[in-house]
Amino acid sequence: METIQSKSAQGRVADAPSGHWVYRVLPRWLWPYAQLARWDRPIGWQLLLWPCWWSAALAASAYARVDDTLLSLLPLPSTLILFLLGAIAMRGAGCTYNDIVDEDIDNQVERTRSRPLPSGKVSRRQAWIFLVLQALVGLVVLLQFNGFAILLGVCSLAVVAVYPFMKRFTNWPQFVLGLAFSWGALMGWASEFADLDAPAFLLYIGSILWVIGYDTIYAHQDKEDDAIVGVRSTARLFGDNTKSWLVGLYAGALMCFAVAFASAQAPVVALAGLIAAGAHMARQIITLDIDNPDQCLKLFKSNNQVGWLIFLGLIGGAIWVAVKPLM
Repeated sequence: METIQSKSAQGRVADAPSGHWVYRVLPRWLWPYAQLARWDRPIGWQLLLWPCWWSAALAASAYARVDDTLLSLLPLPSTLILFLLGAIAMRGAGCTYNDIVDEDIDNQVERTRSRPLPSGKVSRRQAWIFLVLQALVGLVVLLQFNGFAILLGVCSLAVVAVYPFMKRFTNWPQFVLGLAFSWGALMGWASEFADLDAPAFLLYIGSILWVIGYDTIYAHQDKEDDAIVGVRSTARLFGDNTKSWLVGLYAGALMCFAVAFASAQAPVVALAGLIAAGAHMARQIITLDIDNPDQCLKLFKSNNQVGWLIFLGLIGGAIWVAVKPLM
């Protein structure tokens, strides 16, 4: 069985997954950069992507009419691909920036002290250059959208810039993370309508609540080290009441999503995705053991399934509207 020490000796960080393509395909000198961008841990960009795809799918099927064709009710593949590329690039840039800001803290936490910066595998100058390169990729992607969406995307950088510092000053850094990671809920709608309406804002609020919930689960992995170094989090704030808070956060998220769907006059079939997502969220809460770091990580990652369920519900709703007149 591979240990933290053996991974470190092989150039990997403590919580890096074994057998990932990054370590099979990329040359060894690129490993530290892949680790900075978290290419070996795709769950981050997946969770960043879902609000984008939800919003794009909701906007495409919004205010549907019986004479709409299936293609007109589905988000454009090019739009989905752009959001995919943007999520990977900007998540990588955000993680690199976070590691630069948190180098001293990461050096005091067992799970993070083997990351490229605190371990000395990458210099701060190299990390900044890599950050800029990723940000440029994100900029190229952003420039493919309309002017309103471009301006909206640029505005998100303010939230991204302050997030790494929040854990030093507030017990709610997960809220600020929610503001950043949910921005796609606004971007998908803006890319379709070059404007923002109630459904986009409701989807955004719901996504923020969802992010606070799943990142609280994630933060329980480090709560003991966080207490020692003075890092704040909702995991430490909620403590033994975490499950009760998760009930409120996840229920609030689902309610906001449902009202967003209704406000956009999305096909009622889309609610099936929300029901399935709600069942998945309930299972997370029921099975959660906040003192089991491995299980917390597993439940955190399972939120990618929540993303799929909601997205496929919206796609299913669009298909239902298109085929219903033919039945």
